[in-house]
Amino acid sequence: MVKVLKGDMGIVPALDIESHDHLERVVRETAKRDGVAGYKLGLTSVLRFGLAESVRRLRDLTDLPIIYDHQKAGPDMPDMAVKYTAMCKEADVDGLILFPVAGPTAVDSFAGEAIRAGLVPFVGGEIPVPDYGVSGGGYMLDDALDRILVRAVHNKVDHFVLPAHDRDKIVRWSKWIAANVASPLVVLTGFGALGGSIEVSFAAAAACQRRFAIVGRLITGSPTPGDAAARLYEQMRAVTAAA
Repeated sequence: MVKVLKGDMGIVPALDIESHDHLERVVRETAKRDGVAGYKLGLTSVLRFGLAESVRRLRDLTDLPIIYDHQKAGPDMPDMAVKYTAMCKEADVDGLILFPVAGPTAVDSFAGEAIRAGLVPFVGGEIPVPDYGVSGGGYMLDDALDRILVRAVHNKVDHFVLPAHDRDKIVRWSKWIAANVASPLVVLTGFGALGGSIEVSFAAAAACQRRFAIVGRLITGSPTPGDAAARLYEQMRAVTAAA
């Protein structure tokens, strides 16, 4: 499968920004900074401009990879996978974040269709909120992501999304992924206010050599987004140098 994000580590700014002027400023200030590996495009721009137009505007600013996060695609009827993937392919994104919590068939359909279309599926299944799982008062089984990972690997997925807030879970998932996938890529998400830190999460995911971070407000909310991205990348470098 194509590797969308180059290298072994880096920052992927999450462009969940309502104003296009703000988005443009963030991209212009971060696109050439060391360690910025791509961008996550979310629904805020897409609902305003449409997916194809949002991607076009972003392509005018950078040639870095674009990963589309439909907040979160995958928990849907499996037959929607063909339609959804075709539209994303036509819009010229590079990868898709998928949380196929609707069951094994959803994993097969959404991940499988992405691969067949030449898009890279980044598969996850847990978000960093306290009451997501049953043990915290939520509705999802606590081992939902464990089950999704097994099915995703069966479908030849090798890019994964892990929440950054729980060190023990990151260690367990990363070791399992590394033992079952050749040269996997892991993106960690949920930093700052959501409880994750670069230092802790990157050290916890050390079983997987290729580690990236999707970071939103720590970058987009900064008066100097480029400097904020650079600081986070230096934190990554320090973790890997100390390993």
